[in-house]
Amino acid sequence: MSAVTSRGSQTEAPAPGAREVSWVTRASLLRRLLTCGASRAAASRNRVTAAAAAAAMVSPVTVVKSEGPKLVPFFKATCVYFVLWLPSSSPSWVSALIKCLPIFCLWLFLLAHGLGFLLTHPSATRIFVGLVFSAIGDAFLIWQDQGYFVHGLLMFAVTHMLYASAFGMRPLALRTGLLMAVLSGLCYAFLYPNLTGAFTYLVGVYVALIGFMGWRAMAGLQLVGAAWRWTELAAGSGALLFIVSDLTIALDKFCFPVPYSRAFIMSTYYAAQMLIALSAVESREPVEDYRLSKAK
Repeated sequence: MSAVTSRGSQTEAPAPGAREVSWVTRASLLRRLLTCGASRAAASRNRVTAAAAAAAMVSPVTVVKSEGPKLVPFFKATCVYFVLWLPSSSPSWVSALIKCLPIFCLWLFLLAHGLGFLLTHPSATRIFVGLVFSAIGDAFLIWQDQGYFVHGLLMFAVTHMLYASAFGMRPLALRTGLLMAVLSGLCYAFLYPNLTGAFTYLVGVYVALIGFMGWRAMAGLQLVGAAWRWTELAAGSGALLFIVSDLTIALDKFCFPVPYSRAFIMSTYYAAQMLIALSAVESREPVEDYRLSKAK
């Protein structure tokens, strides 16, 4: 009786094969759980990335609506310059003031976003300082026939270094850099036979600097895809117009008279400076930081 009871109370041990199947099943379930968790984490990251890209993709219409009123003084000052059209043959402080007035208005445009914005966004600060040097260069060029052309050239060389620093070195975009280097070399090779004295190397250095600035401005330019940003579009367009304006100055001064050169030079120059100043509104620093700072 006790033997029967003993045998009835015993639990049969699982077979070795069943134990292996159980462990395989558990490992399979664990792998599925880990895979599912990783997929969810990746999907969450993708949603965050897409949201950040969507926040960065500000349409030109939105920028015009929000920043257009602040640019009204600039447009008025530009109209004043073209309407008065003071002769360049008789330079004066009045003509210097009228020429620099649109750049002064771009100072005010950046300052309208607050000193806090400039202090917390180094790239915007560099663009602002670049505009200061641009105004000084414009004033010097009013008296270029009196020997101040080199002074203006040096002021704008500093401007291009500041702009290049504001645009930053990321992404590197080596292909864009190579293209800009080739174009800069071709421009200098075309100008070289007409250069004499100090201009032989001064113009060469200036071409290299403005080419470098153009490279950094257009390095991040992407017109399609999630990385599209108004910052790069405005900066790249502004840099291209600046190069066109300065190349026209060089052709008109050293090579041959360019028809309607003054009107073409100043219109492309003012447009370039406006676009570069506008690119500072959405600075190279994260867009969310700027929006949070404005909300505060």
